[in-house]
Amino acid sequence: MTILVTGGGGYIGSHMVLALLDAGEDVLVIDNLSTGFRWAVPGGAGFVAGDIGDCALIKRLVEHNQVDAVIHFAGSLLVAESVANPLAYYLNNTCKSRSLIETVIDAGVRNFIFSSSASVYGVPQSSPVAEHSRLEPISPYGSSKLMTEIILREAGRAHDLRFVALRYFNVAGADPQGRSGESTRVATHLIKVAAQAALGRRSSLEIFGTDYPTADGTCVRDYIHVSDLADAHLSALKYLREGGESEILNCGYGRGYSVLEVVESVKRVSKSDFPTRVSPPRPGDPASLIADVERITRLFSWRPRYADLDIIITHALKWEEHLAEVAAEGLLG
Repeated sequence: MTILVTGGGGYIGSHMVLALLDAGEDVLVIDNLSTGFRWAVPGGAGFVAGDIGDCALIKRLVEHNQVDAVIHFAGSLLVAESVANPLAYYLNNTCKSRSLIETVIDAGVRNFIFSSSASVYGVPQSSPVAEHSRLEPISPYGSSKLMTEIILREAGRAHDLRFVALRYFNVAGADPQGRSGESTRVATHLIKVAAQAALGRRSSLEIFGTDYPTADGTCVRDYIHVSDLADAHLSALKYLREGGESEILNCGYGRGYSVLEVVESVKRVSKSDFPTRVSPPRPGDPASLIADVERITRLFSWRPRYADLDIIITHALKWEEHLAEVAAEGLLG
């Protein structure tokens, strides 16, 4: 049987494909390459350039490749961009996901894993935040993810589709073997941006707000290594194949680091004392966003292997060095 991975040319999707191939699975990737890269799809996986909204194409792929599970990453993911262009986000993240879900159900697929986000919580009233916490997304991005969760829940009940939706917290790092990493053209994630500053690819690092009600005044986030996140998906796949019921689960470490702690770690690991500058807080940024991970660790056999900030940053730095090398050689698409 084959696993269909949507968005397998992207950051998290490419790591998922690596994990599946390492586990001996047959993998087929579909990606329209609007933000992903063809070179990021590992050898050994099948690849189709196409859109998840193309129902006829999805139907053919599922039927011709005996797909028994779908792992769905394809979509748009920048919060600020979603505010500026909400209709595009509802099209890419919600409408096309709805089409994908309907098509794979009609084709007989019964196992579905969805890439959701902690953005569905908005600004939580408490931290750590549990799955039963109030859902009040404050961006079209978060709302588009929540809408897809609802579609999955209702379609699952009506059509015998079992799913796991993983609400990611802050994903960072790169494959420990150097096979993939975050290659986004417009970087926004703190660890990637700080790594670029450490390597001299940015003149400074911007810190948004220093007067939050936290220990050092900067925002606190739960950072999860991308390879641990891929392993969590493998656990979700095993769980569903063994007959597990549909679940929506947080995916993080349950431990937070402040912006200043991340900056200090990047400087220490890189041995680079790059400059920082303070800017006003960004609207809607929670002071602290940490996952309550009791349910995922209870339901799954998943145990993180890289739950250390310095390890995450070490892998991120190595990937940024690799990107700089291939860019200099003109090999980066």
